[in-house]
Amino acid sequence: MASAAGSSGGNASLADPLLASAKKLVGAKGKYWEAADKEARRAAKESGGEDGRPLLFRTYKVKGALLHPYRALIFIRLIAVLLFFIWRVKHNKSDIMWFWTMSVVGDVWFGFSWLLNQLPKFNPVKTIPDIAALRRQYDLPDGTSSLPGIDVFVTTADPIDEPILYTMNCVLSILASDYPVDRCACYLSDDSGALIQYEALVETAKFATLWVPFCRKHCIEPRAPESYFELEAPLYTGRAPEEFTDDHTSVRREYAEYKERLESLSSAISKRSDVYNSMKTDQDDAKATWMANGTQWPGAWIDTTETHRKGHHVGIVKVVLDHPTRGHNLGSQACTHSLNFTNIDERIPMLVYIARGKNPSYDHNKKAGALNAQLRASGLLSNAQFIINFDCDHYINNSQALRAAICFMLDQREGDNIAFVQFPQRFDNVDPSDRYGNHNRVFFDGTMLALNGLQGPSYLGTGCMFRRIALYGIDPPHCREDNIVVDANRFGSSTLFQDSVSKAINQERSTIPPTLSETILTEMETVVSASHDRETGWGKGVGYIYEIATEDIVTGFRIHGQGWRSMYCTMERDAFCGIAPINLTERLHQIVRWSGGSLEMFFSRNNPLIGGGRLQTLQRVSYLNMTVYPATSLFILLYSLSPVMWLIPDEVYIQRPFTKYVVYLLVIILMIHIIGWLEIKWAGITWLDYWRNEQFFMIGSTSAYPAAVLHMVVNLLTKKGIHFRVTSKQTAADTNDKFADLYDMRWVPMLIPTVVVLICNVGAIGVAMGKTIVYMGAWTIAQKTHAALGLLFNVWIMVLLYPFALAVMGRWAKRPVILVVLLPVAFVIVCLVYITVHILLGGLVAF
Repeated sequence: MASAAGSSGGNASLADPLLASAKKLVGAKGKYWEAADKEARRAAKESGGEDGRPLLFRTYKVKGALLHPYRALIFIRLIAVLLFFIWRVKHNKSDIMWFWTMSVVGDVWFGFSWLLNQLPKFNPVKTIPDIAALRRQYDLPDGTSSLPGIDVFVTTADPIDEPILYTMNCVLSILASDYPVDRCACYLSDDSGALIQYEALVETAKFATLWVPFCRKHCIEPRAPESYFELEAPLYTGRAPEEFTDDHTSVRREYAEYKERLESLSSAISKRSDVYNSMKTDQDDAKATWMANGTQWPGAWIDTTETHRKGHHVGIVKVVLDHPTRGHNLGSQACTHSLNFTNIDERIPMLVYIARGKNPSYDHNKKAGALNAQLRASGLLSNAQFIINFDCDHYINNSQALRAAICFMLDQREGDNIAFVQFPQRFDNVDPSDRYGNHNRVFFDGTMLALNGLQGPSYLGTGCMFRRIALYGIDPPHCREDNIVVDANRFGSSTLFQDSVSKAINQERSTIPPTLSETILTEMETVVSASHDRETGWGKGVGYIYEIATEDIVTGFRIHGQGWRSMYCTMERDAFCGIAPINLTERLHQIVRWSGGSLEMFFSRNNPLIGGGRLQTLQRVSYLNMTVYPATSLFILLYSLSPVMWLIPDEVYIQRPFTKYVVYLLVIILMIHIIGWLEIKWAGITWLDYWRNEQFFMIGSTSAYPAAVLHMVVNLLTKKGIHFRVTSKQTAADTNDKFADLYDMRWVPMLIPTVVVLICNVGAIGVAMGKTIVYMGAWTIAQKTHAALGLLFNVWIMVLLYPFALAVMGRWAKRPVILVVLLPVAFVIVCLVYITVHILLGGLVAF
């Protein structure tokens, strides 16, 4: 987490850096970008806007001085690749023809895959929200606002793999965000159905009565307390500096007590349940889990039974905080404090707990099913026009983020046709060197900006704001039918929910949700039941798409295919931050699920080649690339294992003439990196970001991607989909090392090919050194040149696998110099073994 210079050792020295003046934000357009909407802004200013709405975001394009050479190089490389293919076919000479055939097929696939990746990048566009214009238009003089409502969805699946503290910090950052409190509601979906999540949410609501007004009073950033209190010297931009130090100390103390309460919940629930169970008078042996009010918890119990376990329980909906116009309903349970919040809005947004019903007889459809349950429950309650969803390990890092997304939705130019606004994903727990490419800035800051110049970025699973009716499967205004039928076959049997859908389509909304009557609460529990969406349009043309591991990409594809567009929102201060798996095994498991889901999409009815009738051509190309890229790994793996040919006594050439072949390859590869260098310029990333992306793609191509391809083959044969495995956010036991997980090597079968590739290339380099010594006097200059060129390929693979080699070392990798020493030693040992074997075999032949 970035912080101002300096440190603080206690409250006395804390005051100066905390009260430092905020630096003026610099323009976000960057050195290589220029305004692309000058004419539109001038016209809007002269006409006063087509429909009274102002322009609420600014558009930038890459300057021609950079963009034109970039496009030209792509075209030149395309010609070079075609000439290379022609040359290879024309000179079809090889010592191993079957391998030559495989390599030609691989090269054709590499070229095709590169083209799919590169074509959509012809017109990168950056869009920056104009929050000041939004405030001028929608914030009223009396302090109220006419902004539309937003429902915020948070999803969590397991309180162990996804620690409760992360989830609750996410919720707190939402409750404290800078958006009209009466027009924002937060819904937490708990797929574990555990009482501990609900009671943690109640404790969070209590602490929020202190944290939220504290954030508003002192303009706190970020508004997730765990991240905020980790800052050594946060900049102060509030209006009460004389009170800040005391307030800060008090809130920090309350937060520490709040965390202690969260940690004690498990034992408190267990003890309470034991007491209530001991008082039972019936003969039932089941040991129920009891709530604080003396009633049995309807979800999963600690001592599970058939109908009270994870995966089998009734649906639960509990309103923890009612709409602020009716009060927060905490009563005396609200956090008591002595802070002065005069003239500060102490109200808190609505907060709702949801645990959708589960039954072994029905497919729960993983995260997509949880999101659809939230979509239906919120439709009955707040029915906001817009929805934004978060994974539980993310939090709002910029309190203006919700307003930023709304800027695009309400803009007079594109607003009505924008289905969703995607934000970049940022992570604040990644090691400084980003060993496994978790930041993935080549994708988030390069590829997504490129798609922004087409029909828009794809949906990336979290940090994305949707228009509710787009999720309902409604077409955009420019191609929408006049009379839209809302029926049970499509939306389910709930008539109240069908009415809410009709109101959403006709934009008939009240900013105040209905009173929490028994009818509403019962209906909400009905729409989150396990069987409610069976034999309906849910998961097909309505809501988030089912039956694919990557529900995000395919949901975005379905929406784009209807003719909607999306926008990519970048902000000076990152909108959201999250937790990334810095352990290699967890990272690769995540990649298996993503890439496996992409392959599933290709073999489904959502195949980009046949689906999405209103997709733009290059948008279709980008989706095709997203669904077939894992197949590239098969050819990379084949090439990576080719160094075993060094073990063959005779010279073996994959292509003749070999020197010209290698020169062609070097030129084509060099051109890729020159194009990448230009992308680095306009994307605003670093060479380290680019290089880490290359390295991790190599690691993934020898482990996770082949595993995903294997999963897909099994899926096609057995009809069993990709196993959904929640990425663990738990850290290693070493609390003294923030990056302890980085050095924890957890061996799994998918790592075997990578180990084999590493060993093969270490052995190949050692054997090459041995051959050089043995045949130094016998080899011609051409043979020495060929050996050097072949060795260059081995070294290149070793450099790409460097992060994996560090992972193998475990905690020894804290001193990378050890690897620098070990590798040459390994090369020398293999070299000596080869020479020894060669001498011994030579002696036997002579004998």
